[in-house]
Amino acid sequence: MSYTETIGSRTYRFADLKTLMAKASPQRSGDQLAGVAAASEEERVAAKMALAQLPLRTFLNEALIPYESDEVTRLVIDDHSPQAFAEIAHLTVGDFRNWLLSSTTDADALTRIAAGLTPEMVAAVSKLMRNQDLIAVARKRPVITRFRNTVGLPGHMSVRLQPNHPTDDVKGIAASMLDGLMYGCGDAMIGINPASDNLAAITKLLLMIDDFRQRYQVPTQSCVLTHVTNTIAAIEKGAPVDLVFQSIAGTEKANAGFGISLALLQEAYEAGLSLKRGTVGNNLMYFETGQGSALSADAHFGVDQQTCEVRAYAVARKFNPFLVNTVVGFIGPEYLYDGKQITRAGLEDHFCGKLLGVPMGCDICYTNHAEADQDDMDNLLTLLGVAGINFIMGIPGADDVMLNYQSTSFHDALYVREVLGLRRAPEFEEWLESMQITDSRGALLSASAQQPLLEGAPDWMGIA
Repeated sequence: MSYTETIGSRTYRFADLKTLMAKASPQRSGDQLAGVAAASEEERVAAKMALAQLPLRTFLNEALIPYESDEVTRLVIDDHSPQAFAEIAHLTVGDFRNWLLSSTTDADALTRIAAGLTPEMVAAVSKLMRNQDLIAVARKRPVITRFRNTVGLPGHMSVRLQPNHPTDDVKGIAASMLDGLMYGCGDAMIGINPASDNLAAITKLLLMIDDFRQRYQVPTQSCVLTHVTNTIAAIEKGAPVDLVFQSIAGTEKANAGFGISLALLQEAYEAGLSLKRGTVGNNLMYFETGQGSALSADAHFGVDQQTCEVRAYAVARKFNPFLVNTVVGFIGPEYLYDGKQITRAGLEDHFCGKLLGVPMGCDICYTNHAEADQDDMDNLLTLLGVAGINFIMGIPGADDVMLNYQSTSFHDALYVREVLGLRRAPEFEEWLESMQITDSRGALLSASAQQPLLEGAPDWMGIA
């Protein structure tokens, strides 16, 4: 089905729904690279106007990627709840935007409709929204998950402590862990990107973190970010696996490029559940995503990169994840050119994930060849803090020495928590106080007062 919109004396025609969606997207380099972006601001406005008039039901009848050839599309359609959709089924995309922004639409209403939303509906409405709209609505929609602690509570923000090392040196990783913990980071998880996918090396890192966690009774969770098949193998060999990681995308072909399928993710999910390692809940999947991943794999099928990204959240939602992380600027300026595009993408991803009921965090980051700097990251960090982000990254000096990109530091987490009054996961905050790292308000104590963990550090770090 084609769509038209007239501005003045000029009529714009859009061949199909995916073309309309792409032309309505805010400007970004990835869509320009793919040849799907609007040719002018006027064409973009025309596409937005046509999209605003589109009934939400259209997305149930016109698939952007065919049902017969894509298992993500089949997942979206087969899992759609007509009962949850009924409350908003009469709305157009523009009406849906107004409904979301209404003061009478609260967290309960947003929770009720989540199973009735498809990623395409959510992506569509985000294209009509200003940044402040994305923030205002996402803030109304907390998504709370639990494993050894509770993440996503209103007024809270957690941090993934990321102590990567270019050679997986255990002492180097342990030193970064200690540094992050002294700044009160690590309640989302302690998550390592290994330099090697060697199973023995991965198991060694898992054992090190678990030994530390048990020794000090830390209410957090660990993850070594290896391919899901390696994690399954580690589980089979008795390794202490908490969270099960995998990068995911929004099309079957893109996921095949990652070496995964929905069936494989289900196997990994069940393997993780079988260990019964959670204490306050059993959300245990950790997924990472990023706008541009489908395009970089030539697996986007003419769909704009943001809509492909939101389809990945439908994959995540299927497996009740503990955390989902949009690594927003990591792929590079070919997909998100500058700080403005990175900021917009981060707000879109968080908004869309939360509407779908996904526990969204964000690696607020950029590569050194992007037209962005740390001031741009400060801005996005603050905006996402206001929007109610579940977690951010904590990296020594904001500079990942293994992955070679710029992110957010332990100090950045202190900043946003202080200026916005955000607390850590409650179980982790109690532990920090018991270890004399923070006081009862969550404020850091002086280094001289942080005794229990520091005194034991040489032992668990293996330093004589």
